[in-house]
Amino acid sequence: MTGRLRRLAQTTMRQFRRIVVFVRRKIVSFNELWRYSLQFRVTVSTLALSSAVVFVLGMVLQNQITDRLVETKQNAAIAQTRAVVETAAAELVGVGTESPEALTARMSNALKKISSTTSSQDGAGSTAGTFEPVLAAGGRDQSSKPVAAGPYDRVPVRLRQFVETEQLSYLTHTVTEADGGKTTYLIVGAPVSTMINPLQLYLLYPLTSEQNTVSTVQNTLLVGGLVLLLLLAGITNLVTRQVVRPVRQAAAAAEQFAGGDLDQRLAVLGEDDLAKLAVSYNEMAASIQRQIRQLEEFGGLQRRFTSDVSHELRTPLTTVRMAADVLHASREQFPAGLARSTELLVDELDRFEALLGDLLEISRLDAGVEELSAELIDVRPIATRAVEQVRVIAGNAGSSVELVLPDEEAPAEVDARRVERILRNLLANAVDHSEGNPVVLTLAVNETAVAITVRDRGVGLRPGEAELVFNRFWRADPSRNRRTGGTGLGLAISQEDARLHGGVLDAWGETGHGACFRLVLPRRQDTPMGESPLVLPPPDHKATDTHGSSGLLEVRPAPDAILAEPEEVGR
Repeated sequence: MTGRLRRLAQTTMRQFRRIVVFVRRKIVSFNELWRYSLQFRVTVSTLALSSAVVFVLGMVLQNQITDRLVETKQNAAIAQTRAVVETAAAELVGVGTESPEALTARMSNALKKISSTTSSQDGAGSTAGTFEPVLAAGGRDQSSKPVAAGPYDRVPVRLRQFVETEQLSYLTHTVTEADGGKTTYLIVGAPVSTMINPLQLYLLYPLTSEQNTVSTVQNTLLVGGLVLLLLLAGITNLVTRQVVRPVRQAAAAAEQFAGGDLDQRLAVLGEDDLAKLAVSYNEMAASIQRQIRQLEEFGGLQRRFTSDVSHELRTPLTTVRMAADVLHASREQFPAGLARSTELLVDELDRFEALLGDLLEISRLDAGVEELSAELIDVRPIATRAVEQVRVIAGNAGSSVELVLPDEEAPAEVDARRVERILRNLLANAVDHSEGNPVVLTLAVNETAVAITVRDRGVGLRPGEAELVFNRFWRADPSRNRRTGGTGLGLAISQEDARLHGGVLDAWGETGHGACFRLVLPRRQDTPMGESPLVLPPPDHKATDTHGSSGLLEVRPAPDAILAEPEEVGR
């Protein structure tokens, strides 16, 4: 028995949970439809307000009709009761102190006379309707049981008390019949003064016809209200649709236009406000299309010009390079001033070649012809090689480069050449602005992303400059001498390389507290990278000189070395 009750309880709980889940889904669907559909909101709001108005109006009409029916019934019943009292008094003239049996017989005859007389009369009787008469002998001072003729037990005690004090009174009372049914009566009672002992007359008017009328009115109002609400909902939906449909068409056209379909236009129908909106939209779209085409043409010309100039400069640059190399090889035979000029010429040619290479690279990125050669490799050796490549310029600047690498491998689908170029540019930029302070490269991974930060404690960035550092040829301080001989395109190319990987390259900095550049790449090219394992601003941006965390291997160089040997990294 206990197991059966337990199973029944579990089944009930499962059903209840299903109902709760179903209700929640419906609520969520309703909320989404309410949020995203103007037509649905207008229709539901109109239907709700109309329902309230129809409900209030129906209640007022029902109360008015019911009150009028009851009032008419009461007035007719009272008038008929007064006429019947005169008939009863005439029939009971001369009644004295008969026995109860004789008194009952006289009252029964009087009831028959009243019934037959009323049924043959018009006027008030026909308005009040049929009734059941009751005669009772007795009063408030009479201790014996009253003598009555007719259904005296249907008369409530409260009404008897008023009538026995010789007051004409009426009362609505519901009586339970022998078959279990219930009948509501309007009972009017009046005193009859025709003998020594008191006599009361009660007329019971059934309210069946009035109740049927009220029920008919209620059903009519209910059906009419529902039909009216459905018509209002349909009309509101139709009217709202006429307004919402052009707006939806405009939204769809704007979405397609934003997706690249610049020829998308709206159909202009009529001369109303919506037609004016369509005309204005089409003019705006045409204007934007012309401007975009002009910008595309200008950008294409600019990219072609940059690429063509870069290629055309290759030939004379090669000739100048050959001559400069010859002069540089014979510089010991020249006077001191001429030898120094030869060295400066070679240095500037190196910088010019780097600038041409960057221009060609960024022109290919702008043209979208660069492809990503991604493969699943460990990112730690890439960071190590990038640090190794900036060791000389870091030593010249008096800065040290520190590595913070994870103990375990950090595999990711990346283009090693591009990632190494990004890190090399970030490290060179950090060394150039570190003011001789250490530069820290930190690498961390999680399930979906790999992040690398390059932190320096140099001059930092002023407010708003974090968004400008990736602009081409932008410099925070144009008067500042660069130690690395950069071309001004390194960070711009690095950002494009990050976007090519589906990642992001951003920056943070504070004046006097240094700067931090963060590269976040997805570990899989077909998987979103999610949250970065390294935060920005860095946790130590208010500390003096603290970095590193548990679970990471920190590689710090000795004072006379810029970087530990590569084979020691990650042990």
